Amino acid sequence: MCRHAAWLGEPRPLTWLIHEPEHGLFKQSYAPRHQRHGMINADGYGMGWYDSTRPEPVRYRRTVPIWSDANLSALAQIARSTCLLAAVRSATAGMPIEESATAPFADKGWLLSHNGRVSKDALRDLADDLPGRAESACDAAWVATAVFLRGRAGLGLGEALAEVVVHAGKKDPGARLNLLACDGASIAATVWGDTLFHHRSHDGVRVASEPLDDLPGWQPVPERSLLTVTPDRVAVQPL
Repeated sequence: MCRHAAWLGEPRPLTWLIHEPEHGLFKQSYAPRHQRHGMINADGYGMGWYDSTRPEPVRYRRTVPIWSDANLSALAQIARSTCLLAAVRSATAGMPIEESATAPFADKGWLLSHNGRVSKDALRDLADDLPGRAESACDAAWVATAVFLRGRAGLGLGEALAEVVVHAGKKDPGARLNLLACDGASIAATVWGDTLFHHRSHDGVRVASEPLDDLPGWQPVPERSLLTVTPDRVAVQPL
């Protein structure tokens, strides 16, 4: 399993998700509080953010544990945006440990992280030549590619996530398909087999696998639900 988090609101640095909160992703990498599968997330980490000078988001991904990257602290302080996504990874058994298998995955303006596992056989009929299209042989990269192809076909962020998760979840009853995605102007996330929370403040919304701090206001998202976040609305609907 993995842990991931996103922000949509006033410009914030990536430290807002990683270092600043008492239980940010840095701490969740070695001491998660709600993780149901696995106890440590040391198989890499990644982060993505949007910059007005670029048509596509910026990504930084590593295969080392987040606590061992001496460059991260300074980078996370200056990487600032109105939309952020970061993840720490616990690789599924048998999946490669490489940067191309590390979230966030990206296509045009979309970023995506997968917290969970799924049989690749449950994904094969979601697209022609899915293995050839995916960035990596890992299950998360296949999930991301299936979502991105639906976005290219015209589906919105939430619709694309929901279609892939429901299809794969029916094919693989044991799948865990918590997805977290953003497009620079909105966040969409699914709950399918693990936890997800959101927290709304006066200047934005945080979404995370588990609360980043102990402040009041964190709301759990029900199992088998789709969460969508825009600047003026937070909505939850069943999958």
